[in-house]
Amino acid sequence: MRFLKVIVILGVLLGGIFVGADRLAVGYAEDELATKVQAGRGLAGESSVDIHGFPFLTQVLDYRLEQVDVTMHGVQAPGPDGRKVRISQLDARFHDVKLDSGYTSGKAARADGSALLTYADLTEASQNGVTVTYGGAPGKVKVTATVEALGKTFTRSVVSTISLVDGTTVRVRADEVPGEGLPGVEGLVRKRTDFDRRLDGGLPAGLKLSALTSDESGVHLTVAGSNVVLAGS
Repeated sequence: MRFLKVIVILGVLLGGIFVGADRLAVGYAEDELATKVQAGRGLAGESSVDIHGFPFLTQVLDYRLEQVDVTMHGVQAPGPDGRKVRISQLDARFHDVKLDSGYTSGKAARADGSALLTYADLTEASQNGVTVTYGGAPGKVKVTATVEALGKTFTRSVVSTISLVDGTTVRVRADEVPGEGLPGVEGLVRKRTDFDRRLDGGLPAGLKLSALTSDESGVHLTVAGSNVVLAGS
C-alpha cells in the first residue's frame, strides 16, 4: 500500500510538472507568434495569439496544431492603386495548422473569422473628404459630402448601400441623390460619395472576404478560406 501511495504521489507530481511545462511552452509560443505577426504585418495596434489543444508539446512534436486564434488590430490593406484601408480589427481562427520542419511557417487546412471596419476607417478610406456614418439599417451607410456647383456650395447626406464585390472589394453607392433641380449636381455628389476600396491585400494569404453587413458599430466582414498561411509565418 505504501508503495502504491508513493507511485500515486510521484505520478501527481510528475503530471503537475508536465502540465506546468506545457503551459509555459504554449505561453512562450503565443508571445513569439504575436511578435512575429506584429512585425511581419506592420500593424498599427497590438496583436494577440491563443493556441488551443492540450497537451501543446505533443502537438509540436507532431508538427500540427489543433487551432490557433489570432487577433490583429490596425491592419493596413493596400489596394492596387496604392490607397490603403485600415481594418480596425481582424479575428481569425486557423484550424489544423501544419508546421514546417523548422517551425518557421505554418499553413491551416481552413480558417474563418471576422473583420471590423469602423466608420472612421471608411471615412478615411474614401479619401474624398466625405464623412461616413451608420445608415440606419443593415447594409446601409450615410455619406455626407460638400460640393460646389454654379457658384453655390451644397452639403448633402445620402443613404448608400455598402456591398462586397468579387470577395475583394467594399463598394459604396448612393441609393438616391437629391439634385435640387440643378444640372450636374447629382453627378458631382456621386463623384464624392461613391467609391470602391479593395481589402484582400490586408488579409493572410488564402483568406477571402465572404459576407458583409453594417450596424451602429461599423461594417462587419466575414472571412474564410482553405490552405491559409498562418499570419506572421
